[in-house]
Amino acid sequence: MKQKIRTFVAVEIGSEVRNRAAELIAALSAAGADVKWVEPKNLHLTLKFLGDVDTREIHQVCRAVQDAVADAAPFEFELRGAGAFPGAGRPRTVWLGVAQGEEELVALNGRIEPPLEKLGFRREARRYQPHLTIGRVRRGGPGVRALGELLSQRSDFEAGRTAVAEVIVFSSQLDRSGPTYEPLARAPLGG
Repeated sequence: MKQKIRTFVAVEIGSEVRNRAAELIAALSAAGADVKWVEPKNLHLTLKFLGDVDTREIHQVCRAVQDAVADAAPFEFELRGAGAFPGAGRPRTVWLGVAQGEEELVALNGRIEPPLEKLGFRREARRYQPHLTIGRVRRGGPGVRALGELLSQRSDFEAGRTAVAEVIVFSSQLDRSGPTYEPLARAPLGG
């Protein structure tokens, strides 16, 4: 029987950003919208979601990511601006945007896409847009409009900077209390 592990590739965020994001989540919660907020301990910036990966392929995935970023230079990125996809008027995914460091994050995504595609993971059709997901709207209601207004008021929210010295391949186990993320491999940036 094949066993699968829900897997994604990400960079972690610093404690300053984590604390500021938690403050933003608390402020946005006042809208009363039905949102599944991300637990601050689980906040990360996803580079690529792989889905369910056969356990026999995990080593190859980890090695491909490690090789892909080995000569990338460490950098910093800044999280600034609260928003939502598809937009603040109809929020579905609530996020913090990336200001400085966006190009470097896009480049990291561009480094890992080709080797993962060779392993059978489909390349994303649209351009990678770095962001930190902080919540997902579960359903509409009166609080959604208020949430959109609060997001618009925080379009310049500053969450701080994070240094990136590694990329991490994570497993994600879902249960009733929420997801649990465990590092499967760390891929240091060496450039």
